[in-house]
Amino acid sequence: MTYIGIRHPEHFHGLPVHTPAASVPLPAADAVAWRLECDYEEQADFAFFWQRFLDTVDTTRVRALVIGPWWHEEYTPFAPVVELIVAHADRFPALRGLFLADVVGEECEVSWLRMCDITPVLEALPLLEEFTVRGCGQEGLALRPVRHAALKSLRFESGGLPGDLVRAVAASELPALERLDLWFGSSWYGADATVDDIGPVLSGSTFPRLRHLGLQNSELQDEMAAAVASAPVVAQLETLALSMGTLSDTGGEALLNGQPLNHLATLDLRHHYLTGPVLDRIRAACAPAVVEGGEAEEDYADEDEEPERYVAVSE
Repeated sequence: MTYIGIRHPEHFHGLPVHTPAASVPLPAADAVAWRLECDYEEQADFAFFWQRFLDTVDTTRVRALVIGPWWHEEYTPFAPVVELIVAHADRFPALRGLFLADVVGEECEVSWLRMCDITPVLEALPLLEEFTVRGCGQEGLALRPVRHAALKSLRFESGGLPGDLVRAVAASELPALERLDLWFGSSWYGADATVDDIGPVLSGSTFPRLRHLGLQNSELQDEMAAAVASAPVVAQLETLALSMGTLSDTGGEALLNGQPLNHLATLDLRHHYLTGPVLDRIRAACAPAVVEGGEAEEDYADEDEEPERYVAVSE
């Protein structure tokens, strides 16, 4: 099965990701998504690299930013990075895409990232269209309900998404939102959201322009599938992702017994625990929609006991 999880993006907001280096000529400011991170060889804090970026790049033309590792020795809180972004928001009038905490396991486990309330970023950037955040609730990741008229894509990549944050998303006014991805994660790392927390999203009335919904990486994937099976929002979707979690035949049967899904372009079920026959039935029922998902994470069809199931991303 194709592994899906934490990785550095090669492209973000439709642009190639570029990490500036002192010895390499800089590309045009609007031609790339700029990845800013601490350079371990220079042994300086993030504020130094941020200021150098402001001094050397025409930030009025920057369309996308990706924030990588922001520490140079010990892991430090993310709050100062948020403060820098907010303080200089007026320097980025063309900014439309922002990725906070693009960090992979070799750099720091997602559950160790010392995050914070990221609401001020959305409040300071009212023209932002794409917002991706990586991190866990047990290390401070938080959001308050917000109104944002321009945001089209919102994505939280987490090994432990807090229920408060999920409820804040559901309570936010995002009239332009077209894509929503939530990686719920493991209860061991702070995931305590319930299916009820996403009820307003599933109603279809909260985000009327939503065309893609990802309810992923969940220990409650069977319950998520059962809720989606009768959710009004599904009728307006073009793509649906129930991947990366603990989806078993129980959730698969709920999908089969629910509303038709053959209007979708794709149904993403990668990283699942479905048996082959149930997955085949889902493929047949959803045709001509493409159902993404190969063999189950473990083959337990002929075993007396089902093995323990895990989400794709936790620690």
